[in-house]
Amino acid sequence: MNFLRFIFSTSFLKQILYLGGSILVLFGVLTFALKVYTLHQEYLKVPDLKGISITALPSIMQQEHLRFEIIDSTRFVPDLPPLSVIEHLPAAGSEVKKNRKIYLTVNPSGYRTLTVPNLIQITRRNAESMIKAVGFELGEITYEDNIGKDMVLAIGYQGKKITPGTLLPKTSKIDLVLGNGKR
Repeated sequence: MNFLRFIFSTSFLKQILYLGGSILVLFGVLTFALKVYTLHQEYLKVPDLKGISITALPSIMQQEHLRFEIIDSTRFVPDLPPLSVIEHLPAAGSEVKKNRKIYLTVNPSGYRTLTVPNLIQITRRNAESMIKAVGFELGEITYEDNIGKDMVLAIGYQGKKITPGTLLPKTSKIDLVLGNGKR
């Protein structure tokens, strides 16, 4: 009985109200402090960094109040200069907080070299697929008098005949000399 009387007493109810009010005030102060500390609703737009040289990046990123990290440089894009940004995450135009780290994919300084496969005495169709599979591009196709129609007689690079096993930069254009089926 005394316990029930204590629960419904005014002093106990006052203490419960003080506790509830203190919790609400503490919650409000913490919410406001977190918004100020985390820079709530203060965003920066990520600039378009595609094609920018890595030597110019530190000053640009410092100016934009961002940080960067290079995560990959294995894919070569011939349209962009060497050691320039291919792509980045978050993408251009994205909203990020101050001092956010931007992850960059950079164009390597050059192509790696690949071995030219043996294409002599195989058909044009097989030679084309082998050239593309290795990482080269198909260049100029010329024909010579030979009984083997569309049979590869010789391979070339930049107007000169080369032998299988020659090392060339990736995406080089391989020229083919084919037989036309005439004697």
